[in-house]
Amino acid sequence: MVPPGKKPAGETSNSNKKCKRYFNEHWKEEFTWLEFDYERKLMFCIECRQALVKNKHGKAENAFTVGTDNFQRHALLRHVTSGAHRQALAVNREQLAFETRVHSHPELRSVIKVEVNPAKVAVLTTVYWMAKEEVPDEKCSSLLDFQKFNLCQALLASEHSEYYHPSSVREMQVSIAKVLHNEDRHRIKASPFVGLVVDETVDVLEHRNLAMFTTTVSPCNGQTSATFLGSFELPAGEASTVAGKVGEVMRSFGIPTMKITWLSADSASLVAERLSGVGTALTSLCPLLMEMHCLSHGSSLLLAESIVSIEYLQKYETTVDAVYRLYSSFRGESNGLQELRSVLDLCEIDLGSPKAIHWTSIFPAVEAIDSSWPTLVLLLESEAERSPVAHGLCEELKKFQFVAFTKILLDVLPIFQKLSRFFQIEDFDLSILKPIVSATATTLQAQKSTSGQNLQEFLNEMNEHPRDDREGESCLYYKGVELANCSKVHLKHFERLKESYLESVRGNLLDRFPSSVLEAISSFSAIFNPKCYPQSLEDIGSYGVSELNFLLQAYSRVVVSERALSDFPLFKRIVFSLSQLSFKDLCVKLVYSNSEMHELFPDFAILAAIALALPLGSVLTEKISRGRELLKRGRSCRTKDEGLSDLMKIAIDGPAINEFDFALAIEYYESMRESGFIVAQVK
Repeated sequence: MVPPGKKPAGETSNSNKKCKRYFNEHWKEEFTWLEFDYERKLMFCIECRQALVKNKHGKAENAFTVGTDNFQRHALLRHVTSGAHRQALAVNREQLAFETRVHSHPELRSVIKVEVNPAKVAVLTTVYWMAKEEVPDEKCSSLLDFQKFNLCQALLASEHSEYYHPSSVREMQVSIAKVLHNEDRHRIKASPFVGLVVDETVDVLEHRNLAMFTTTVSPCNGQTSATFLGSFELPAGEASTVAGKVGEVMRSFGIPTMKITWLSADSASLVAERLSGVGTALTSLCPLLMEMHCLSHGSSLLLAESIVSIEYLQKYETTVDAVYRLYSSFRGESNGLQELRSVLDLCEIDLGSPKAIHWTSIFPAVEAIDSSWPTLVLLLESEAERSPVAHGLCEELKKFQFVAFTKILLDVLPIFQKLSRFFQIEDFDLSILKPIVSATATTLQAQKSTSGQNLQEFLNEMNEHPRDDREGESCLYYKGVELANCSKVHLKHFERLKESYLESVRGNLLDRFPSSVLEAISSFSAIFNPKCYPQSLEDIGSYGVSELNFLLQAYSRVVVSERALSDFPLFKRIVFSLSQLSFKDLCVKLVYSNSEMHELFPDFAILAAIALALPLGSVLTEKISRGRELLKRGRSCRTKDEGLSDLMKIAIDGPAINEFDFALAIEYYESMRESGFIVAQVK
């Protein structure tokens, strides 16, 4: 017998065969978007189906567009909070607003007719391709003429309005970037949590720029995305300047403060500012925020700006800088000097830039100085009589302290190179982060008392010879060159330098990875990495309890601790049976809103979403690196920053041409031209 108010609608696909579920008519009153097909016995979402009509791929985004027989109120609640449904609502609202505008202004009706005008699409695809390939704006006119010469039918067959003149390239880029940023807003809105990356760059004119990226998680499939939000000019100021700009961008993209769970700063100066308040300022806005810096850094984690307190460091870098500038254009046959030139190309070092080059953080540069040292000394000695610069450099290179400090750098820099490479792995094993950082700190501490391999080999290779001019005294030779400043006083001074440098480097490492953050990362790995679980099912009883308690306390605002602790025994047994999954695979399975694990373990799904929002991986690293390159080249080509952020957005995040919605870009472009909005935008 069918209960009152319900209509038979068949058995659900995931129900017990002895228990049928039926569609409840009262659900329509609660969920106004719900529609039921009595013939097919399936329920739909009107909003999602309406948005689907406008999808150029014609693909269903979720079960409610093709119809579902999962007649459970819980399924409706999951759908109404899903990212796909919210995105459909946004699309439909935008369409309704546009239709209302057209109804009020008959002159805008032409926009509907020309949405698919091939000529306009051809112009916009050209502008889009130029931005992706970094072709200068002024080439637009010649590119359009070239396409006409090649008989591009779209440009030959019909005339496009005066709006689509090459002089309007900047305005078209604004419209294209708006389409991409709208997608960003939908993605951020759907994501349960968001990670922030702030990357400070300084151009040749010493202008500070703050590039911002986000990492988001899709509840529709559990996949992560790295997105470029924009590049923003940063006035000189204190930590509050950075925090203020970050807060301003968060508000403009509608990012709730409770969603921000991670902050990664990709600049040494930002890390320094963090210590003077930027982290505190952001944490006061974002209660779930944890800071872990330079996870996505594409270069060495050891940056010279962070250890400027070492007095000798500046003198060493000045010497190395002078050597590279002196011999960068040398045309001799020496292999050693050719190695110096190759370093400039390999590391993309611009000697013409007024910005200081921190040679002590560039391993290939230090390595080249070390390998070419005997050749450099001989060349400088031969030029010393006629060149005061060569004489001064020769004297400095022959000092014991210069050679010994070079050896210290050869021992330290590879450690940080290896550490940096770990963070660029796409599916990074978080369980090894804490041991790696701990091992690195221990190695640096050990080198204070027992020298590293390169320094030790140097000390062993030195030869002591008696001095001819002073009886009872001796001098030290290395690779046939007599070293200067080798007295006991100088050696003691070097020991203090070594200890001071290694302690500064070690302190810098621990500042970047605070113990509380390492504990959180380690706890996430213990709970969500099946490969970390005990080998035997009998041993999982007490496993992970302390790690889970740590996470529940850290994220008590968004999880129900009692429920999570109650679910943990069953959760562990299921994870144990999924030993073939990686950390990321399991988190994706939990975050995916239609999965059984998401429904069974809501608190673990929340924690998994937080873990997935970590700013990690090669994709993010590549985007940060690309952003720096674009900013550097863009600034050198433009007198002003107008439109540079939009260009960077298209180049970094723009999909393949066949995947971009040019019809929507045309709609935005013509609508803004009509309203005069663009004029205000580009001033």
